Amino acid sequence: MIGDERRLYSEAIAATLNLVHDFEVVANVNNSREIVPAVLRLLPAVTVLGTNTTGRGGRCLADELRTAVPRCRIAVIGTGPGNPAKRQEAAAPGLLSIVPDNAALPQLVNAIRGLVTANAGNTATQRAGGPIDTTLIRRTACSSRSLSTREKEVLRLTAGGAPVREIAAELFLSPGTVRNVTSSAIKKLGGRNRFDAACIASKRGWL
Repeated sequence: MIGDERRLYSEAIAATLNLVHDFEVVANVNNSREIVPAVLRLLPAVTVLGTNTTGRGGRCLADELRTAVPRCRIAVIGTGPGNPAKRQEAAAPGLLSIVPDNAALPQLVNAIRGLVTANAGNTATQRAGGPIDTTLIRRTACSSRSLSTREKEVLRLTAGGAPVREIAAELFLSPGTVRNVTSSAIKKLGGRNRFDAACIASKRGWL
């Protein structure tokens, strides 16, 4: 679901995301007051918010949405480090992703995929009604191997949907080094890919 006061802007994003083969935009809401009710009604996999949207009393809409739907996955487009949404990101890995205004479209797509992947295991567990985490079965052999600080940094940025080149720039590394670090983390965690590894690390509380 897209939530942004700027109709032209949000409709352009919605039309573009609908072109992604496994994406479907279920709603495009251009009134901030209607975003939370729409999420409660439609329960979208991910809600994409523009930073100009605010909740009641000027409250950060991401905060309001998370209060109403605690497990809601949110991608916020364009925000600064001091924004309340950015502070929530640190407290809720796998539930909130920050995408800069000047990001390329693939980064938004990756952020959305990362949010869905990071919570797929939790959703499956809740539907099954039990506490079993199937990822633990295939991770038994490497469960005692902890991540290095660099691996945690790379996975934290991966969980936010950042592509390899952006991670490299953020951490002052070469793309090749980022790929090597990511590969090491995937092997330690027994992940299927870098997003799955980020999900596993988040569940362990390492990010």
